[in-house]
Amino acid sequence: MLFAAGFFSDCKVNYSFTGADIPADAKTFSVETFTVIAPLADPTYGLTITEELKELILGQSRLDLVVSEGDLQFEGSVTGYNVAPAAIAADEFAEINRLTITIKVSYVNTFEEEKNFDRTFSRFADFPTTQDLQDVEAALIEEINFQLTQDIFDASLGSW
Repeated sequence: MLFAAGFFSDCKVNYSFTGADIPADAKTFSVETFTVIAPLADPTYGLTITEELKELILGQSRLDLVVSEGDLQFEGSVTGYNVAPAAIAADEFAEINRLTITIKVSYVNTFEEEKNFDRTFSRFADFPTTQDLQDVEAALIEEINFQLTQDIFDASLGSW
C-alpha cells in the first residue's frame, strides 16, 4: 500500500476546466509587446492586443505573468490591418466592407519544445459601407481581438 502511495505521489496530472493544456511544472508566462508593422494600423494597437492576450491567459490559466522569460513565452507583430470590400451589389458597388487584422505570433514552451510555433493568425469583421470605419472601428477591433486572442490561446495552451 505504501508503495502504491509513493508511486502515485510522483505522478503529475494537470486538470483544467478551461481546456488549457499547461505543463505541470510551468508557473509563469510572458508576453512581449507586439510590434506594429502594418502601415494602416494604429501604432498603439500592438499594446492593445498584447494586454488582451495577457488578460485572457491570466483569466483562463493558473499561470503568473512575468515581465520576460516566462516558462511560456509569447511575442509577435501586427502584420496586416486592412479594409476591403466584402460584398458587391448588383450595381457593382460594395455593400459591405471588411476589416481584417493579421498577427504573426511566436510561442515558446520551455518545457515542451515540440509545442513551440511561429504562426500567423487572421480574423475579420464586416460593416456596412453606409458607416464610416472611424465610427465602428473600436467595436470591430474588440470583436476581432476577442477572436484573435482566443485563437492564440487555443493554439498554444488549448487541448481541444
